[in-house]
Amino acid sequence: MQRRTLLAAAAAAVVSPAARAAAAPLRAAQIGSAHPHAAGKLAALRSLNALWEVLGVSESDATQRARVEKSAPYAGLPFLAETDLLALPGLKAVAVETRLEEACATARRCLQAGLHVHLDKPGAIDHAEFRAMRLEAESRGLTVQMGYMLRYNPAFELLFRAVREGWLGEITEIDAAMGKLAEPSTRGAIGKLQGGGMFELACHVIDAVVTLLGPPDGVTAFSTPTRQDGVKDNQMAVLRYPRAAAVVRCNHADPFGGPRRRFNVTGTEGTFEILPLESGRVQLSLAQARGGYKKGTQSIQLEVPKGRYDLEFVDLAAVVRGEKKLAWDAAHDIAVHDTVRRAAGLD
Repeated sequence: MQRRTLLAAAAAAVVSPAARAAAAPLRAAQIGSAHPHAAGKLAALRSLNALWEVLGVSESDATQRARVEKSAPYAGLPFLAETDLLALPGLKAVAVETRLEEACATARRCLQAGLHVHLDKPGAIDHAEFRAMRLEAESRGLTVQMGYMLRYNPAFELLFRAVREGWLGEITEIDAAMGKLAEPSTRGAIGKLQGGGMFELACHVIDAVVTLLGPPDGVTAFSTPTRQDGVKDNQMAVLRYPRAAAVVRCNHADPFGGPRRRFNVTGTEGTFEILPLESGRVQLSLAQARGGYKKGTQSIQLEVPKGRYDLEFVDLAAVVRGEKKLAWDAAHDIAVHDTVRRAAGLD
């Protein structure tokens, strides 16, 4: 999908709340609970009970199941074998929240059962496996919604609009950072990934870069670990375009990583900075008035939904009901996955 087409699709009008309320809730389930976002995604689905009815969970790891089944997001839900869960009457969509190593194969089994999929990031380790799964979904007429929550953040929605409507002119640079101070368990988890933190965490901002600029012409990856334990905890990548460059940083040794998470876009007619990343705070500078915003620099505070993942599943419900198409198609997701691997030094 061409960049401007993708941005236009991302801005498509949603169905009115009244129309959604008139329809019965869609039936959903979750497979896996080990992904860092698993509990939050299930809580979001269960909170949107006018849109979704959660039928159950499948968790094949007995230790992991014992760890989560009595916790608040999972309490009261039946735990089923995967084959039984996929055969539940009326099931429409599955949130795949397994460990990364199992995610893509699990998503493919859901597709083969005729179900739409919410697949948490980054979706797979192997690119050929990911590509095959995404193309199979398209051939079956099914949706795979990748779990990149920044797509639905109001600040990023405004950024996509600004770029789509040309407020910033031609983009010349993007500077993005997504870091944190990793506790021992997180260090252990990213230490097991060849791509380190860039692969596991910074994929969120790489998805946004590719949404704005498309696939890069080239990627140069850097890794400068802060310790001698082999963990890739301090990484940077430069994504090269014909007339622009995007620099993405991921630092898991940053004690102020959360407040410093940012996304800054500079163009020939303006700049757009989001800082911190999920705060809804925008610093917008325009060479001329655009879209109801004045010439010059202004600070904007956008309202951010309390539920971090709610808008993902509001959008997915509209897609599953056939009210709209998901703005991000297989070509986009395949390009993002390829770029994430290259940014993490894997290709």
